[in-house]
Order: sequence, then C-alpha cells, then structure tokens
Amino acid sequence: MPRDCQTGRQQTSCQMNLLSPPPQPAGVASSSLLLFPKPICHPNFFKKHPQEICQINCKESSLAVVEKNGSVLIFDKEDEHRKPECVNSGKDTRVHSLDCGAAHMLILSSDGKLSEHSISAPANKSEMRLLKELRDKYIVQIACGDHHSMALSKGGELFTWGQNSHGQLGVGNQTAFTDKPQLVRELRGIPLAQIAAGGTHSLALSLSGAVYSWGKNDFGQLGLGDTQNKYYPSYIRALEHKKTMYISCGGEHTAVLSQDGLVCTFGAGDYGQLGHNSTQNELTPRIVAELFGARVSQIACGRWHTLVYVPSLGKVYSFGCGAEGQLGNGDTSNQLIPLPVELPSEWVNGGKLNQGNSTSEKVIKIIAGGNQSIVLCLKKKNPYVTLNGIAIVEDKEVDKWISNSDPKQWENIKKTIWLIFSSEACVNGSFLDKSRDKHFRTSKEISGVDMSAVLLFYEKMNKKPKVYQEMISAVKKLLSSLSSSPSSPEALRIYLIIPVLSRGQVNMSECLLDQLAEAILSLQQKDLKVLESLWSNLEISFFKDLVSMYQSVSRINLSLFIMQVRNSEEVTCEPHLNRTLKMLQILYQVNSSAGFKIQENNFYVPEVKMIWGWNLHLNEETTFEQWNKNLISKHLETRALLKLTAYPCIFDMQDKIVVYNIDRQILFGIYNTNSFLVPRGPWRLEVRRAHLVDDVWQNLRSAVPKTFEKFLQVQFIGEQGIDDGGLSQEFFTIITRELCCPEAQIFRHFEDSMLIWFPSQVPGSEDTFSLIGTLFGMALYNMKIAPFHFPLALYKKLLDIPPTLEDLKELSPTEGSGLQEVLNEDCDDILENMMIDFTIMKEQGGSIVSIELKENGADIPVTKHNRKEYVNAYVNYVFNESVKKPFEDFRNGFLRGCPAKKWKLFLPIEFLTVFRGHTKYDWKLLEENTKYEDYEKSDQTIKNFWALFHELPEEKKKNFLAFLTGTDRIPAEGMRHFQFTIADFQKENPDLFHPIANTCYHILKLPRYSNEEILREKFLNALEFYEKFSLS
Repeated sequence: MPRDCQTGRQQTSCQMNLLSPPPQPAGVASSSLLLFPKPICHPNFFKKHPQEICQINCKESSLAVVEKNGSVLIFDKEDEHRKPECVNSGKDTRVHSLDCGAAHMLILSSDGKLSEHSISAPANKSEMRLLKELRDKYIVQIACGDHHSMALSKGGELFTWGQNSHGQLGVGNQTAFTDKPQLVRELRGIPLAQIAAGGTHSLALSLSGAVYSWGKNDFGQLGLGDTQNKYYPSYIRALEHKKTMYISCGGEHTAVLSQDGLVCTFGAGDYGQLGHNSTQNELTPRIVAELFGARVSQIACGRWHTLVYVPSLGKVYSFGCGAEGQLGNGDTSNQLIPLPVELPSEWVNGGKLNQGNSTSEKVIKIIAGGNQSIVLCLKKKNPYVTLNGIAIVEDKEVDKWISNSDPKQWENIKKTIWLIFSSEACVNGSFLDKSRDKHFRTSKEISGVDMSAVLLFYEKMNKKPKVYQEMISAVKKLLSSLSSSPSSPEALRIYLIIPVLSRGQVNMSECLLDQLAEAILSLQQKDLKVLESLWSNLEISFFKDLVSMYQSVSRINLSLFIMQVRNSEEVTCEPHLNRTLKMLQILYQVNSSAGFKIQENNFYVPEVKMIWGWNLHLNEETTFEQWNKNLISKHLETRALLKLTAYPCIFDMQDKIVVYNIDRQILFGIYNTNSFLVPRGPWRLEVRRAHLVDDVWQNLRSAVPKTFEKFLQVQFIGEQGIDDGGLSQEFFTIITRELCCPEAQIFRHFEDSMLIWFPSQVPGSEDTFSLIGTLFGMALYNMKIAPFHFPLALYKKLLDIPPTLEDLKELSPTEGSGLQEVLNEDCDDILENMMIDFTIMKEQGGSIVSIELKENGADIPVTKHNRKEYVNAYVNYVFNESVKKPFEDFRNGFLRGCPAKKWKLFLPIEFLTVFRGHTKYDWKLLEENTKYEDYEKSDQTIKNFWALFHELPEEKKKNFLAFLTGTDRIPAEGMRHFQFTIADFQKENPDLFHPIANTCYHILKLPRYSNEEILREKFLNALEFYEKFSLS
C-alpha cells in the first residue's frame, strides 16, 4: 500500500509540513479545482467554474483550457496581468480537445478536423493552421511532444510530423524535420487505443494492451532494455500480456497503467519520478512497489514528476521533482516514492468521493504537465473530456444498419461501413474476445478474436443484401492494400475474420478468397508462420470451414483450368488456381502439424481425376489432324497434372498412385515428346531360386544407373513363363522374406512388435544395406509389394519427417510405454526412485554397454524438468544416431533403385501401404468384383468354387491370393479396386487338371470339374504349391 508518511522524500532547505494543507490558490472561485504550485496567471482563470471546463492542458509557460461551449483560452503563466488569449477556431467550429508542445498547440474539433496553433507568437499575430494534409481524415486523438506532433485517425492510421532529431516520428531517420503529417507504416493494421508523446519520444497502445515506443532513449524511456534511439516503433516485450490500458509520457520518463490497477514506470529517475525509492534510471518497465495493493485508476506524467489516483482510497499520490511545488506537499523537495496529496475534506466526505463506490456523486480528474499539477473534482454527470477511439464494429450500430429504412441515413451508414471495412486496423480492432480478457493474451498462438461474434455479425449482415454488398465492396478494396509485413499478431486478425465474412455468394467469395490468398502469400515468411500458428489454434469448426472454402474455390478453378487446356484455349485461370491450391496446401500442413484436426479428405480436389479420366477418342473416321490435336492436348494435361503435384494434399491415395505411375511411365519411355508408347526395353533380371540373394546382389552391383529406369522383368532360370508383372511380384515376395528372416542376421528383430530395424553395425558386406535399399527402391519403381516388416518410422525418415515417441511405441512397445510413463509421472520422488539418467543400454559385441544420450549424460538424472528432453534424445538415438551408417546406405540405395521422384507425394502411412499392401480382406467384396471368361456366375462350377472358397480358413484364403497374384497382400488401392478373372480352362478331360494362375493378369484358369469333390481336391492341392508359376 502507498505510504502516508514522509519516508522516501528528499529534504531540501525548505522544511515541509505534510500535516498542514497545501496552499490554496488565491482567487479560486470554487473548491472543486486545485493547482500546484500556487499559480501565477490571470485571476479570470479561477472565475471559471470547473463544471464549465472540458479540458485543461498545461506545459512550461502556458495553460490552455477548453470550455464546454467549445472555446479555447490560453493563460500566460509568466504574466498574471495578461488577459487570456481566446483562440479563434472558426465560426462553426466546436473544439473537442487540445494538446500543447513547447511552442505549438494542436486543436481538434468535434468533427475530427485538426488545426495547429503557435503559442510562442504574440496573441495578435497567432494564427491557426488547418492541417490540409489530414482534411480527408477524421482525427480522434492528438498528442504533442516538445517539437513533434501525433494524430490518430478514426480509420486507425497514425500520423506524425515535426522534429525528428531522435526518431520521435517513427518513420525512419531520412529527415530531421517535416511539417507534413507522415503515416507511421510500421503500425499499419494495429488497432490503437491511445497515443502519447514525451519530450522527444513517442508511445502507442493497442486495444489489446500491446505497447510500442520510439524516439529518444538516453534514459531508457522506451522501456526496451537499452539506451539506443529507435527510429521505428518497437514492441515493449516486457509489457506483454500485462493488460496495459493507459500510457503517459513525461519529459524523459514513461508510466503505464494496467487494467488491474498496477503502475509501471521506466526511463529517467533522477528526480524520483519513477517512484522506486531511487534516483536510478530504469531501462525496462518496473512496477511501482509502493502502490501494491492499491488499485490505481489514473496516471499522469509531468515533465519530471508523476501523479496517480486511487479511487478506493479517495487519494491522489505524487512523486518526482517538487522544485516548483508541483507535488502538492507544501514544499519544493523531491519525492522518491508515492505520497498522498491532501485533498479538501469536503471532496472526500461531503462529496461522497471516498472508496470510489458506485454511489459516488463526484469524480476526480488528475492532470500533469510541465511543472504543474491539477486536480479537478467534477460532477459525475458532467465528466471531463474522454479519449475517442478508432471505428470498430459495435452491435448497436450494426442493428441500426440492418434495420434502417431511411434513405437519408443510408449515406451515413455507407460511410461508416467503408470507414471500418476498408481499414486493417478497424477490422482488427473489432470482434475482440473479451471473455476473461482473452484478447489481452494475444500472441503467436492466440488471436484475441471472438470468432463466434464474427459469425453472428455475418449472419446479421447476410440478411440485408444491400448492406452486406456494401461491406464486401469495402473489403475488396482493403484486400488489395494489405501490408506484407504486419508488426504484430493483432495485425493478422483480419486473415481470420475476412473468410467468415466472405461466405455469402459463391461468385463473390471466389473473388474475395483469391484476393485474400494473394495477400496471405505475399506475407513475409515469419509473418506467415505466425498466421499458421493462429490457424492451428482456431476452433475446429472455423478451421474446417476455411479449408472447405478454399477446397470449393480450388475445384472451380481446376475445372476451368482443365477445360481451357483440353480445348487448347488461352489458360487464364492458372494464377488463380495456383494461389488457391497453395493456400489449401498451407492449410493442410497446418492441419498436419496440429495432429490432424480434420480428416485429410477435406483437402481432396476430386476434379484432378478429370485429367486421367479422359482418353483419346479415336475411331476409323478420326483424321490425323484430330488425332494429333488430341495427342497434344493429352500431353498438355499430363504436364499440367505433374505441375499439380506441388500440392499433394489435393490428391487422395488412388490419385497419388496414378500420378506416380505417370511419372514412372515417363521414365519408362511410354510418354515421349513426339508420341505415346515408345517404351524403352525391359531390364531382364535372370536369377536362380536356389541362389536368389547372391544372384540379385551380383546383378545390382554390376548395373549402371540407367538400368534402373527400365521396367523390370524377372526370369527364374530353368523355369518357363514370361514376366508381365506376376513373376516380378513373386520375386519380391520371396526375396523380402529371405532378407527379413532372423536366420539372415541382417536386421534387428523386435519380438513384441514382429518388426525389424537397422543394426548399429553393418553385418557382412559393407554394401549390404545399399543393396537392400536398391531392391526396396526397385519394388516401388515397379509398383510391386515388398512386405519388409519396417515400422512407419522408416517411411517417415525417407520423407524427411522426424520419428516420434509414437513410432518407438510401434517398434518396441515395452520401451515406448516405459518412456510414456516417465512423461506422465508428476511426482519427483517416483522419478527419482526410477534412477534414470541420460544414458541408454544396448548390446555391443555380446555384452551390454551404456551409451550417453548427451555429454556427461551418466551424471544427469532425469527429472520432471528435463524428462521431455530425455525422451526426445532416447527416440533420436534409436531412430537416428545409432543407425546413421546403415540407414544412409539404405537411403542412397533406395534413390538409386527408384529414379522416379513423385513418391514424395505419399504420406508416411500411404508410403507404407504401397510397399506392404493391405492385409484387411473383404472376401465377399472379392467375389462381387470377380469377372468371368467363358463362364457365367450362375454356372455350377462357379457356385461350387465360391462355396468352397468361403469355407477355407483365413490362411488358405491368403494362400489363394499368393497363388493368384504372387503375394498374399492386396495392392495399395485396396480391395475395392482389386479384381481377378475366372476363365474356363477348356480341357477335354477337366477332372485330370489342376487350376492354374496367370499371376501377371490375375487370371484363374479353372477347369469345369464334374463335381464339387474333385474341385476341392484339385484346388487345395494347387494352393500347396502357390509359389510355382504354373501347375498342370
């Protein structure tokens, strides 16, 4: 609590007496106004009843008064006999407020017009200068430094002019003086609540409590932690989330007031004006400790002193320089801490002022300027002038907009709508989330926007098309002029608000969303990252709506794009398509980073299927010119499709497989610049079943890079059969099994997950993992299932996505769950009893050794504070550090074996599925998808076959798939897209033959058996030898 004693006050030769009341100014006509020190100015000033005063402003040599009738009087404090100067502000001009510098005055009219007046010239030569540069701006706030000026417009723009010797204008240091108002561009888009000017420094406060400072900083008056002058506004990070609601500048010090009534001061402290019981300067904001427990409601800075008012105590406190008696303590000493100014007893008691309760009939207003202090006691119903703010959306005004039926009022409504919605700052200052003061916590994660309020506003406006259209027109203008480098998260709110407002009509929203996308993509990378963070913290419904809007616009743009390409028209929509697709991809990345708030299918653009769904329509009457035109069009579409791969999110898994196949076919030579179907020859890989691995390694070692661009054909030496896909699938199935078996001693095997991982040391030949990686890449390049039992982490690493604890849980459930327990345990004692340090135990050379996860890890116990670091280090060691050499060999081999690059489209789980295939079977669907050749579905042999098949155990059904296709797994497209054909074997004595499979074309050649028993015998016998290419 503030003190009521003399402690902390510097003594001078003049003995103070706090117990005696401060001297009352002579000639005061009412006990409702106190001035300190005893003023030397014209007696007429005290004939003004305080209730007639709208504003008082005092500086070094003058005192200015704005009366309720709008007139302005200037009193000369140096000459008590001089009559007050009445400033002629114009016949029809009513003054709202003013502020004074060392030799100039700004006068703001009630209609927002701003004039400048010299107070250094004699009264009869002084003229007001209307600031024509701001004549089109409605000014709501003004502030004067010694020789510079500030003006805030209703549209949220801040202008400065005057001297710029220390950067006090906030527009750089290119000029030392300008008499023309300059826009402070660094604060564009930030909704300002207040501006303030010191001697040669300036401050601005946002509606959400962010404080910016610039100008002279010799004493730390900018609060930035240094003494360097700033030529552009700088954010005072020390005041972040402090709920600052008011700022005041002295000559070389600054005070700020929070919503909770706390006061912070910084800057020059040589007179005690900071209130810290010290004369030291403060470079960063420091709470005035003597005011703890007192909820301050007003602050005011004089040149070297400070006033505060505590309504709950009914007291005004002062501190700082008292050389001229401005502290109201009856002497001229300085005060290092806040001490009370004695107010007349009738103010506190008779006026019902004490405790600041709601029944109080009077209000106190404190004013400080130069070496003067003023305290006013006013009737509550006739308050002192208040600060006007920028234009924002207000519910009462909105209700008037949509209920208005008066044509005369419509013009005013239009002006207001355009004022708000053509201004970044005004939009950003609207719809603030005031629940639990959340907007004061605006940051890179919290927007401070009440999105529900935005939606409610849109729903209201949409009911009145005329008003809604006017708003959209203003927004369109605004979008074309947005800043590419917002200086605060507050300035990014517009990117959350506009999409909700543009839901209206499809054509309109399409245009707006394209404009918005252009503005967003123009943001600097650091600002885009902040916006992405704000998106990731949106409520799911709003994020999903945003994605849906860009998905819809992308669908429209892509359809038009394909049509223009197909018809060989000029492609005019490509820039729009690229922008909206880029937006969709960015939103997808946000969704992924946030743990997939919404499902991936929300990003798919099914129109991409139109590209490969279109075939060349040729017939006998097709001319060469038509054929060539179709051919060229098809090439253009293919090139267009490959361009679209820059936006993987728009493809579902089937689409990605199609794109990847086109990429392969281009390398195969199927797509050529001159014609289709000019394939390179195959790579014939001849191997022996009995020496499969050795033969493969020998072939891979001798192969040149171009070899891998050819499609693979496998020939098992000594066996008949032409590989049209089936033999190579069988090849990958067999060799994968051989390499992954424990007996091969190549991989580490995890029994609790049945998965494999790389060993720390390379077993056998140095190029083992390079060769396995090459084989792995060949499988992908030839689109063959190769069911290596790798965890998802492998596919993440190939896609440059770091593995996480979840991946370790998959690979080694025991280790993973143990680490999760460490993360979940909140009790320090239990963590201590676990006796864990930054080491990991592993087998090496037949013995268990301890590996440190960081330097001196054995001496670092795991605690609640470092456990996350420990878990991350553990996971990193398992998946990265311990397997660097074998994995890098594997990756390099993989890139060699798979020259196609579009596999990077796949997500890790999709990538895994392409390799492993599906193991979820729907046998009924398999039957439904089956085609028949020389059979009817109603034939008895077919009925007998399916009856037998559905009776088989699961393993036998999987054996049938292996017999039919070369693998017991379903391709990545899934069961829905898997088909096979049952053909009549057409043998004279069908009961003598076994069924055979053409694995290349998925054809089961089934004899027409005479009865069910023979079918059962022959079919089951065939399954026992399902790895043979044919059996007759």
